[in-house]
Amino acid sequence: MRAAIFLAILAAASPASAQSGSSWYGPAPDAPTISFRPFFAISNERFAAAKTFDAVFDDASAQFWGGGLQVTGWQGRVYGEVSASRLMKKDQQLVGQRVFVSDGSVSKLGIPLRSTIEPLEITGGYRFNVHPRVIPYLGGGFGWYHYTEDSDFADASENVDVTKTGGIFDGGVEVRAFRWVGVAVDAQYTHVAGILGNGGVSQQFAQGSGSSANSERDLGGWAIRLKVVVGR
Repeated sequence: MRAAIFLAILAAASPASAQSGSSWYGPAPDAPTISFRPFFAISNERFAAAKTFDAVFDDASAQFWGGGLQVTGWQGRVYGEVSASRLMKKDQQLVGQRVFVSDGSVSKLGIPLRSTIEPLEITGGYRFNVHPRVIPYLGGGFGWYHYTEDSDFADASENVDVTKTGGIFDGGVEVRAFRWVGVAVDAQYTHVAGILGNGGVSQQFAQGSGSSANSERDLGGWAIRLKVVVGR
């Protein structure tokens, strides 16, 4: 990921002679009115429910991969996109084990537990065309988050298979590495209530009030994403 970001920065810093006809402010002179741009994305998310994920999966973060389609309009000033992603794990699953929590102390039970997270997200926002090749953007939207959880020796009532909606805010910068290829890096915040905090270890960590307890009810969190965009 670092190598891709570095290459994008080098491309943006290339001599002005390579940008025939471009100016510092505004979109490129030949920017299309509407553009359809498929993209590939990878991300690393730090879950808001850090105690829950760290206790069960020994890690409060996870990596996702996916892709989608972005549509830009008004000469690239506004955008809308739809994307889908999955966990970058073997069989797209987080694998941990059931735990028991007593007075804040976590005890592993040795019973395997598997979980999947599948987001489908729709966002839109504004692109600040301060330069034809360096384009900051801000946006927001919503998504559907399919969460499953099952473990050995559990009956059907103990397993989880649910989909909930959540809110999204994001912002970043796209660098036009080549005429038809852009590289974007952004930060994305998601808030997904109604999945965690209703049972199991997440419910135990979510007891009480305050920001820490509220976080354990949230399947969302902060993510850093790298996108490779194909199109003008």
